[in-house]
Amino acid sequence: MTRPFTILLLLLVLVVPCFAETFPKTLGHVELADGDTLVFLGDSITHQCLYTQYVEDYFYTRYPNRRIRFHNAGVSGDQARDALIRFDEDIAKFKPKYVTVLIGMNDGHYEPFDNETFNTYKKDMTELMDRIAAIDATAIIMTPTMYDMRPALMGENWLKPEQIKGMHYNATLAFFGAWVLEQANERGLGFVNMYEPLNRPTREQRKADPAFTMIGDAVHPGPDGQLVMALALLNDIGADPVVSSINIVRDGDRWITEAENGTLSDVSADKISFTFTANSLPWAVPEEAALGYTITNAGQRMSRETLRVTGLSPGRYELRIDGDTVGVYDHLELSAGVELQANDKTPQHAQSMQVAELNKQRNEKAIRRLRDYWLGLKQNRADLEASTEKATKWYAQFKKAVPELHDRVREFEDEIHQINKPKPHKYEILKAE
Repeated sequence: MTRPFTILLLLLVLVVPCFAETFPKTLGHVELADGDTLVFLGDSITHQCLYTQYVEDYFYTRYPNRRIRFHNAGVSGDQARDALIRFDEDIAKFKPKYVTVLIGMNDGHYEPFDNETFNTYKKDMTELMDRIAAIDATAIIMTPTMYDMRPALMGENWLKPEQIKGMHYNATLAFFGAWVLEQANERGLGFVNMYEPLNRPTREQRKADPAFTMIGDAVHPGPDGQLVMALALLNDIGADPVVSSINIVRDGDRWITEAENGTLSDVSADKISFTFTANSLPWAVPEEAALGYTITNAGQRMSRETLRVTGLSPGRYELRIDGDTVGVYDHLELSAGVELQANDKTPQHAQSMQVAELNKQRNEKAIRRLRDYWLGLKQNRADLEASTEKATKWYAQFKKAVPELHDRVREFEDEIHQINKPKPHKYEILKAE
């Protein structure tokens, strides 16, 4: 009896692994080198050109010497099926290395969960992921964002309040999001949770203000909500959170200065004085997204620019950069480390804001207009197939305007890359009067 049992056990050990399913590694982090392209594919929330803009701001300032190309492929009202229709000309044509996919808000049709609707979403999203893989790009799948019932119940939405109460659309979107997470895991794709980062701070803020919302019309996040989205994307793709760090330590009568992600020069040993040229600038965003930046602690989480001084005598000290006082700190604060990324008195912050404002113009004056033309193409598609005179005339305008707007985008990018290079700055720490 012992021998047959041993043989059976041996067969199980040898055979069972043959049936074990293997899975690809999950995408750990995104690597964008000089010349690579990142496409943002989505619906109206991407068409808004906000979270995409803030992500671009991060890359323009964190990697100023890389010419990374960004293409916004958002079209208002789109479902996954619409993205498939324009896939070749609006996505594949740009030969992306990565494609972020934010599709789903419209796919549920703003109705209570329906299994047939969900099956259509699964089918079209599956085809979309297959199409992205077929062009040798990596998809970064994002969950649908938050549907905020509170402003909707207050009438800030096209649906009537009585329709909304029994709809629970936020739950439908959560279900869609759970499915795309499974797909990302099975395929080894990138994944970004856009749902929870919007819901969580909304709940936190409503502890003090029940009317708080970042999604004024229930669907489209405003600048603050879009900053939350940008941070979620950067966090989930493994973006580098460090801008630079400077550490200064007393060694007897001397000061020893070390730095990360930058170069030191003109270092004085008998006093705290040196010139520092960072490799990166802090991540700054336009003023309209400041609240989102603050409530998510985005600077500390994704733009750490620190200065630490250990060994100072008790007292208060001025930090001067290029001769201007940018802050006054006591010796304990400096020993613990001060964060400078959100200090609007530093020349680095001012330079980052110049980049952010120029990129804002790039999005408003060129990219948003491009996306409006693509929306027009969707709206005119049936008439174009019928070859109506009006649609044919409009399409001629489309064919002329789109290349011109792409040229304008590149002109803005050239300007950005002229002003986004970090400069040397002289630092001094002096006893405050």
